[in-house]
Amino acid sequence: MFNKFLKMGQKKFNKSDQDTTTSGVNTVVRSSRPPPTTAACPSPNGEPQSSAAAAAPSPSQTPNHPMFTTPPTLEVLPLLKDVSSSDRPLLFMKKAHMCSCQCDFSDSLIMPREKEIKRQTLLELVDFLHSSSGKVNETMQSELIRMVSANMFRCLPPAHYENTGAPPEGNDPEEEEPYLEPWWPHLQLVYELLLRYVVSSEIEPKTAKKFINHTFVSRLLDLFDSEDPREREYLKTVLHRIYGKFIFHRPFIRCSIYNIFYKYLYETERCVGIGELLEILGSVINGFTVPMREEHVLYLVKAILPLHKSKGISIFHQQLSYCVVQFVDKDYKLADTVIRGLLKYWPLTNCNKEVLFLGELEEVLDVTEPSEFQRSVVPLFRKIGKCLNSANFQVAERALFLWNNEHIVGLIAENKDVIFPIIFEALERNMKGHWNQAVHGLSENVRRMFMEMDTELFEECEKRHAENEAKACELLEQREMTWKRLEDAASLAAK
Repeated sequence: MFNKFLKMGQKKFNKSDQDTTTSGVNTVVRSSRPPPTTAACPSPNGEPQSSAAAAAPSPSQTPNHPMFTTPPTLEVLPLLKDVSSSDRPLLFMKKAHMCSCQCDFSDSLIMPREKEIKRQTLLELVDFLHSSSGKVNETMQSELIRMVSANMFRCLPPAHYENTGAPPEGNDPEEEEPYLEPWWPHLQLVYELLLRYVVSSEIEPKTAKKFINHTFVSRLLDLFDSEDPREREYLKTVLHRIYGKFIFHRPFIRCSIYNIFYKYLYETERCVGIGELLEILGSVINGFTVPMREEHVLYLVKAILPLHKSKGISIFHQQLSYCVVQFVDKDYKLADTVIRGLLKYWPLTNCNKEVLFLGELEEVLDVTEPSEFQRSVVPLFRKIGKCLNSANFQVAERALFLWNNEHIVGLIAENKDVIFPIIFEALERNMKGHWNQAVHGLSENVRRMFMEMDTELFEECEKRHAENEAKACELLEQREMTWKRLEDAASLAAK
């Protein structure tokens, strides 16, 4: 019996040893020529990593194979299509592990051969996932996401004002040239690889959620601080696909995006990536059910509307306006909340920002129901009246353009008894004293439109305006007489 156990133990050991040896032979190309030089994986700052620094992840995430316990090296491997289907998974993991090595792009003359090897390997992995034969088991997915994380998640370079010491509000982000990642040729392929993985129909969400977890998504959101617009565009696409495929991540993604808005508003005022996140949020809002959940309304009031007070709103205003309009379009009862929110954050001294607000206001009013319009008509048209009399002709002109919108004109006609007395005085001021001829002409057109809507109300407003003018002139005369009496009294006292 003892000899029988010895034979069984020896047989099991030989089989394991044989498998390991065979796998090693099938993985790496060996020729009669001298073996190619390999590059040790450097750290992000370009220095080679030690074995301890480049240690493999936990055994639950890394295959139990000798090649994954050593730092990755860049070397020529056979193509995936040239090996048998049984050897393909191990070769795939070997290639993914090898691509965890980062190349130094500070100088184009450094590691040119290794850079090309990695680029070609990443291209092959992308094609493998895209092809119908790209079956990826759980172990392969683990090594793939580990490689993607090693390449993507890194320390981002400081912003321009952090390098120069200039205050952030003193720089116009639209005038600055964007920073471009020097190792984008590799990083782009890594993003493409992640995108192919997420959208692949062969990848089950139940399996992928072990690797695309909350930690991964959170680190992905941190990358929206990247100055490279190409990277942010890929991040936007990837995150949107993750939101669509992984339903259990949706609340976390929404909450994380809102937290980024809070951080931007109350801490950093660094607006990189806000536009892309708002684009994602716009499509998310489009999928909300009606009636709107209280959670979504709360985030509208606390996170989205306060973005209007940002100094850098011109960079992402288009996306912000789209999100706000989507809320009103989904639930018409939010129109009053949105209009009062815009009035709350309305700019006082920034004319360019005021023009943006008027454009957004027109889009909101275009989807506003008459019942909700009535709730905020008085404060709204008081603000519009002030814009009509603005000394900046662009603000006054943009406010007058509201009367070119048929839906808004219809809303005004239904509430003309309230709106006419508020707007009439502003129009008369423009007719008498505005310096810009275009504003003068537009004001005359709006005045004529009011007269055609309701002649009796127009004449009543005109009469009331004349009375107010007469009272104002009388008060002015009394004030001048009072000052004259004071001057006379002062001159007599001086004598």
